[in-house]
Amino acid sequence: MFNSKPKILSVFLAVLLVVSCSVSTKQNSTDQSPQKDLTAKEILGNPDYLGISYGGYRDTTLKVQPTIAQLKEDMQILHAMGIKFVRTYKTHYPHAHNLLKAIRELKNEDPNFEMYVMLGIWIDCENARSKNPNHDGEDLEANTIEIQKAVAWTNEFPDIVKVMAVGNEAMVKWAAAYYVQPGVILKWVNHLQNLKKEGKLPADVWITSSDNFASWGGGGGEYHVEDLKKLMQAVDYISMHTYPMHDTHYNPNYWGNFEGEETFSERKKIAVAMKRTQEYAMTQFASVKSYMKSLGIDKPIHIGETGWASASNGFYSATGTRACDEYKEALYYNQMREWTNREGLSCFYFQAFDEIWKDAKNPGGSENHFGLLDVNGKAKYAIWDLVDQGVFKGLTRDGNPITKTYGGDEAALMKEVLVPPMKGKAPTN
Repeated sequence: MFNSKPKILSVFLAVLLVVSCSVSTKQNSTDQSPQKDLTAKEILGNPDYLGISYGGYRDTTLKVQPTIAQLKEDMQILHAMGIKFVRTYKTHYPHAHNLLKAIRELKNEDPNFEMYVMLGIWIDCENARSKNPNHDGEDLEANTIEIQKAVAWTNEFPDIVKVMAVGNEAMVKWAAAYYVQPGVILKWVNHLQNLKKEGKLPADVWITSSDNFASWGGGGGEYHVEDLKKLMQAVDYISMHTYPMHDTHYNPNYWGNFEGEETFSERKKIAVAMKRTQEYAMTQFASVKSYMKSLGIDKPIHIGETGWASASNGFYSATGTRACDEYKEALYYNQMREWTNREGLSCFYFQAFDEIWKDAKNPGGSENHFGLLDVNGKAKYAIWDLVDQGVFKGLTRDGNPITKTYGGDEAALMKEVLVPPMKGKAPTN
């Protein structure tokens, strides 16, 4: 009798331990198995993780910040489109941090929800946006705050932030109000890389700078400086921008229809002109790659921005280059997705939704119309097929269901589509 009690107790404890371990294992499996925690290296270039540039602003001023509920709404819309990697900008507004919170909430609510972030760090020169910007200096106080917040949030959300981008078109010389020299970007990239080595940032977060193709050496020789070479060596990959739409005005030689195309149908004239826009972007990509290789450097290159506005009342309108409408936007979007997916490139297409603060005093300005959806959540022609497929069923933006622009009437849309201008002989590369 004396020895039987310890035996019974031992058996009971053993059973309890097995049951406890079984329950714990089941709970851990349920909680964790659907969640993924991929690295930037695994995501970038993966067509299952399409990228897009995103700002959730609905108003004509940045003073009106989107709520976390609105950001969650947008992320669900993008997720339904197959987007799983968003690029956002500027840490000194609540938007970026709230976006990370919104994604965290969505992941907690649905283990199958996946969304990763490329966190943009705004960099300004000294006296930016004044009458006397100093492009050889930097706004040290503001830039330091941007960096500090980005570091804090990357550590707070390591499962979400996979790329940190120092500067957005911060080196390109046409950004006359604020651009800096490559040495400023290099300093901050090295700072972040050192934090990784010291264990003060996740070891697998990738550091880059997101800038115009010319800034990455694909343009004129004025960019070919020693600090750019050092920057190319310091980043984990190159994030380059290309905008053939803008160059229909600024470099129009490639744009339009040429000899031998006079008899084409209107749609074919548009198609061949738009095909040249893709080739133009590919040429800019190749120019950056060529310059990088000439320096003996071998880093991945991805598209940090490219896009096409659906409307314009300025340079790209009927009185300008006739570039902007929803039809051409759709052709460009589909061409760029096809090319980048085929080549294993990420493309943070610009952009998800129209943001009407960008040219608040001119509602018809092209900068307000780069979205694949308008500010009210109507899907533009580029993604009408997704509406037909029902991927947006049950989703809304500010209470508005996701429906097609033009009421889905393609004939009505095409009435506003203009054929590019006829020109002489096609330019030779």
